Amino acid sequence: MRALPVRRIATSVLCASLLLGTAGPVIAAESDSPHGSTQEAARAPVPGADKLLPQVKTLADAGGVLTPVTDLLTAVLKADGGKLPAADAAKLAGPVKDAITKASAAAPKAPELPKTPAAPDTQTLPQTPALPKALPDDSMAQADPKADALKALQTSVNALLKAATSGDVKAVTGAVPTVLTGLVNLVAATLLGGGLPAPDLAGLPALPKAPAPNLPQAPGLS
Repeated sequence: MRALPVRRIATSVLCASLLLGTAGPVIAAESDSPHGSTQEAARAPVPGADKLLPQVKTLADAGGVLTPVTDLLTAVLKADGGKLPAADAAKLAGPVKDAITKASAAAPKAPELPKTPAAPDTQTLPQTPALPKALPDDSMAQADPKADALKALQTSVNALLKAATSGDVKAVTGAVPTVLTGLVNLVAATLLGGGLPAPDLAGLPALPKAPAPNLPQAPGLS
């Protein structure tokens, strides 16, 4: 009677061994099947993602500024007489400052202008009339419009906070449109200077072309 459980155990072990021996090659075949390579291919990044992700981040940075500023504007416009308690103003001002600081750090730096080479020794070379220096055009003078827009926006937000905490309704009324204009300027600078695709919505006016630089004419040689 004691041998029966032993036989059952031995039979069970044998069956399990046979099953594993049969299923082993199948499992190995599945791991080596093209299905595994398909999953790996599905995890590969989108073609051109390295060029598209910076554009997405540019919009995300701009959006990160829009939300806290519009929250501040909404709170001021809904407040009684446009007056905000100092605690509420500080609570709303913090995210605005953080967002502008973050966006400013992510903004591309203005390209450095080439340095003028050193003049040759005039003691060994004959004197020649110096040509007038070319004046920088508007595009070079304003090489970083997004950074300028962020600075102007922070300035207008500070003015709005000062007006709202003092309860000066007239000052609030004048500060709100300035902040709104600052937001519009930021969006425009982001769209025009962030390497984003040009808008193609029907009915939009054409974007203005940058004026050609107006350089002074060199004096003619006689």
